[in-house]
Parts: sequence; C-alpha cells; structure tokens
Amino acid sequence: MRGASAADDAPTPLARPRLVRDRLTLGLYAPFVVWGWLLYSFNPSVPLLASELGITGAQAGLHGTAMAVGGLAAAPLTPRVVRRVGRRGTLVGGSLLVALGVVGLLLGPTLPWTLTGMFVTALGGNIMIASTVVGIAQHTGPAASAAITEANGAGSTVGLVGPLAVGACVAAGWGWRPGVAVTIVLGIAAAVLLARLPASPALPRGLRRGAASGASSGQDADAPPVVAPAAGGGTSAGSAGSSVRGRVRFAVPLFLTSIVAATALENATTYWATDLVLSRTDAGPGIATATAAGLIAGMSAVRFVVGPLSLRVHPAHLLAASFGVAVVGWAILWTATDARVALAGLVVAGIGYGVQYPLSVALLLAASPGQGDRTQSRATLAGALAIGVAPFLLGALADAFGTHRAFLLVPVVAVVGMVVATLGGRVVRRPAVL
Repeated sequence: MRGASAADDAPTPLARPRLVRDRLTLGLYAPFVVWGWLLYSFNPSVPLLASELGITGAQAGLHGTAMAVGGLAAAPLTPRVVRRVGRRGTLVGGSLLVALGVVGLLLGPTLPWTLTGMFVTALGGNIMIASTVVGIAQHTGPAASAAITEANGAGSTVGLVGPLAVGACVAAGWGWRPGVAVTIVLGIAAAVLLARLPASPALPRGLRRGAASGASSGQDADAPPVVAPAAGGGTSAGSAGSSVRGRVRFAVPLFLTSIVAATALENATTYWATDLVLSRTDAGPGIATATAAGLIAGMSAVRFVVGPLSLRVHPAHLLAASFGVAVVGWAILWTATDARVALAGLVVAGIGYGVQYPLSVALLLAASPGQGDRTQSRATLAGALAIGVAPFLLGALADAFGTHRAFLLVPVVAVVGMVVATLGGRVVRRPAVL
C-alpha cells in the first residue's frame, strides 16, 4: 500500500508535445517563403547593386538601414493592425505590401529610390512575419518551437534557390533584378492563400467582440489560453509561482539579445559574404554570389532537424550550441582562399545561423504568455535595430580596413549570443509551452 501511495503521489510526467502539420499550419508557412526568397536573393545582390549605382559599401549597407527602419515602423504598428483588421487581414495586407515594395526596389534608378523601395518592403515583411509567428505559436501551442523553426526552414529552403537564380541571371548577362522579381509573384500568391485558409482561434474570419477588452488589458485579443513556462520544478504555491514568473521575466531581455545577435550575424553575412569570397578567392561575380546558397543550404537543413529536436532537448541549450557552430563556420570562411572551402564555411555557418532566430523567438514568446503580439513587437524592434546596424557597420569597416578584417565582427557577436542563450537556459530550465 505504501508503494502504491508513493506512486500515486508522484508527479505525472508531461506528455511530449507533437507538431500537427494541418492545412492552417502549413498555410502559415507561406509568409516565410516570401520573405526567405526576398532576403536570400536580394542580400547577396547588394555588392552588385553598389557597383551598378556607383556607390560605396557603406552606402550600399544603407539598404540594411532602410530595412531596419521598416522594421522599426512595423514594431508598434503590427499589434494595432491585428486588433483593427484581424490577423488574417494583417497577413494579406503585409504580403501585398512586400510585393509593392519590391517593385519600387527593382525600378528605382538611384539610391534614394531603392532605399524607399526597401523601406516599404521591410514594413510589409515585418508586419507579415511578426503576425505569422504569433499565429503559429497560438495554433500549435506546446509544439511552437518546432513549428516556428520549421516555418523558417520552409522559407530558407525556397530561398536557397534565390542566390542560385541571381547568380544564373548575372552569368547570363541579365543582371540581378530578374531573380529578385520572383518575390512579387510569391507575395501575391501568399496573399491569396492566406485569405482562403480555414478559420481557427489563431486565425479567425472576423474580429472578435472582446478585441477591445483584450487590447485594454494588454493581452492579445485573439490569444487562446496559454501556459506560462516553468523555471525549474513545478510549484503550486502563490509565492513560488511569483518567483517562477519573476525568473521567467528575467529571461526576456536575454532572449531579446539573442535575437539581436542572430539577426546581426545572418544579415551581415548574407550582405557581405559575396564580397569576401570575391576578395579572397579567384571566383568571379556569378560564382561568388552563388556561394551564398551554401549558407542558406546549411540553415535550411538544420531547421528541419532541430525543429523536432527542440521538443526533446531544451531549446535554449540548442540555441547556445548554434552560436558555437557559427564561430566554427566563420573560421573556415575567414581563412579560405579557395571558393570551395569558402562554400564549406558558409554551409557550416548556416548550420549555426539556421536555428538562432526561430528558437530565440519561440523562447521569448514562451517567457511572455498571453502577450504574443506585444512580445513579438519587441522582437521585431530588436531585429530591426540589428539589421540597421550590422550590415552598415560591417560595410563601413570593410571600407576602412577591408572586408577580410571587417569579418572579425562576426565571432564577437556570436560569443555574445552564446553567453545570453546559456544564461537564458539557466533561468528557464524547461518551458512547458513554447
């Protein structure tokens, strides 16, 4: 009897979450496909655009600044748009705004025009991605870390073709624009798809009557019930629960910092890796641009592996390890004098970069239950600042010291990301819901 009683009193282990890929989940991957193609086709084209317009590396890096300004504008705007027109309307509008912005980016004859096009593109893209991330988290619940990572994997997998398409167009003498123009078609197609997705609590057909009360209380108007992440063992006492919530809130700035680090690494590398390969190897412009596909290949592959793995291993541990892998990839790339070795370095770096942003966002949302849109707004703001500073800073350093020395910035940022991810993992030992 005593043994039975002890067994009865023992805590029941939580069932391992499982990702269900229904029509709505897969449909919400579409915005990542649009954004992935845009990022991975345009970013490697920046040095080619700079040469075409006759501008410096720092001036070309201003496209990253314009993207950041678009993100800064989208951060406070997204929660308001979701409350006013609903998540579905926000997603459709954001997709169409991306298509419009890319038209301006491609047709702009001078730097001010292309910067304006990038701002509009980034505004729509950040609104689209931010509202999608929260929708995925609300729809998939405990499996959100896997779903968000896999959604990013879908985007980077499709985006993998982007640098190859740009490289092929450049080699054929058509320039970089036709490859980037595919974004327009994808944006319109995504808008149609999102408008026709089935209704659900995460993606209702219309606005809910409680939207105003949800907005006034600070909680997402369309958020389903959530479970706060646990920091250590489960506690039921009020004081212990307050302590847990306090520790989890301490994790928020840590994971925001990891988002800054992840965004800075990815964008700085995709903007300037082509220039590094050109300056350190004998590769021509077409081949050097196409080597950026190695980075996206590594990012895509690891996302489909680490997504399900994050339901078994603490996501923060995986996040910290990914920054270490990024340093290894940087070392291979930085020391390469052969295009094939540089490609290998970009693949390894991509394996590190691939899960940094999605895991950081999933952990951040888990640390802010019921505040999805507001929390994602902060993540958008943090990412926008990183996009604005990192490519411009690396471009300015490249102008002053050369691209090779400028790339020393990468391991510094990666170490910072590793430290904050490790600290965040100690604060939030095991998220109950991501």
